Amino acid sequence: MRPQIIALLGSPLTEGNTAKLLKKAVSGAESAGCDVRVIHVPELELTACREFYFCKDHETCMMEDDVSGLYPAFREMDSMIIATPVMTMGIPGHLKSFMDRFQVFYCAKYVRKKRLVSKEKRAVRRTLLLSISGMNLPENFDGVTLSVKSFCDILDCRYDDELFIRDMDNKVDLDRFPDLLDAAYQKGFRLGGLLTGKYCN
Repeated sequence: MRPQIIALLGSPLTEGNTAKLLKKAVSGAESAGCDVRVIHVPELELTACREFYFCKDHETCMMEDDVSGLYPAFREMDSMIIATPVMTMGIPGHLKSFMDRFQVFYCAKYVRKKRLVSKEKRAVRRTLLLSISGMNLPENFDGVTLSVKSFCDILDCRYDDELFIRDMDNKVDLDRFPDLLDAAYQKGFRLGGLLTGKYCN
């Protein structure tokens, strides 16, 4: 069975610059021999965490929606790609609400001390973060990085690599910058290749 990677698109624009970056990274991971499942997060039907704390004692959430149906896939995935724009110096709301619903994994790991991810999976799982900012400020990606690193810790899918692109308000269209798109492909190939043996650190 080929390694399984989940790719999250946090932008509502499925043909926008963030989606273009993700498409290239996915292509790279597939070229390395992995299967990639792309999830367009803004299209999911989900409810933000309501802090019912049902997950303190159970391996799922009491709210049944598109997120709860994805928990098994996140337990079994081998790695993850997250592609998101920066909005208000952080992660877009739908993606943030999606991440917050993984308290199921947090409670298993830190409250019940019974992780949902096997030791074998934890040894190989890695996350690649792709992010685009309209502005060009030193702290553009601070908020995104903090949230994603916390999400990675909860999922036992270590934060491993990143590609940040600033000043998109002036760049406008990534199709004009094939070097940046190629960088995303190479990052994706590395992520997948580390699972299949086609890439060595």
